[in-house]
Amino acid sequence: MEARFGRSRAAEDVMNRVEYRDVVFAEIDGYRPLLLDLTVPADAPAPVPLLIWLHGGAWRVGSPRVGDSWLGVADPVGAALAAGYALATVQYRFSGEAHYPAQRDDVRAAVAALRRLAPEAGLDPARFGAWGESAGGHLAAVLGLDRREAEPDSEVQAVVAWYAPSDLTTLGRTPGSPESLLLGPAAEHEEARRLAGPLAHVSPAAPPTLLMHGDADKLVPCDQSRRFADALTAAGATAEFVVVPGAGHCFAGADLREPVRLSLDFFDRHL
Repeated sequence: MEARFGRSRAAEDVMNRVEYRDVVFAEIDGYRPLLLDLTVPADAPAPVPLLIWLHGGAWRVGSPRVGDSWLGVADPVGAALAAGYALATVQYRFSGEAHYPAQRDDVRAAVAALRRLAPEAGLDPARFGAWGESAGGHLAAVLGLDRREAEPDSEVQAVVAWYAPSDLTTLGRTPGSPESLLLGPAAEHEEARRLAGPLAHVSPAAPPTLLMHGDADKLVPCDQSRRFADALTAAGATAEFVVVPGAGHCFAGADLREPVRLSLDFFDRHL
């Protein structure tokens, strides 16, 4: 289906940006419509590179509205706009609504819709980056690496994943874990668990990928990103791995502005 844009001129006048709010990018029978927000810096020369933010929340909860979350203090949206990027935040179905790979398919659909809308919004369709945290980092990495049955218009050219699960065979083995709830009945099958993680899809064709993880993360062990980065490097792909010393999950205990800065620096080099 065609995405529908609703444009807020007031935001452009007041904040030197153009905002498209509540864009319907997918209508799937039996489910709620899926929405995205897109913010484009009004003074940036077109076409503008795009970053697609994927929120965390254990695939069960969360909001794409970054300003409403704990990340608001770091203002990644404002930082991205100041660096000359457009930024989209997208919804995806939660594990209580649909099991994986529905979430992968939803974020693919969002990327494809944004690419179709690129001429109207002044986006550069050849410079799309995926940026996610926790469960959203998993989806950002899957978006970049798992190209099975994917349309070319859902590709991204760079990935940044913060404290993301990469190997679901080593996480969440209990029935009520976020990983088991994500996979549903497929959680009992080792191959389904393996294929649901981006580690399974490492290849030389993987887009440049930055993985950041706190070494005090008790929820998603730092080794998830370390092993993923090692596999990407061994395959000949471009990968960087940054450990945030003393930081827990959600970079608890760290200055959030530094991960934002490093992420934007990475996108600057690869988009």
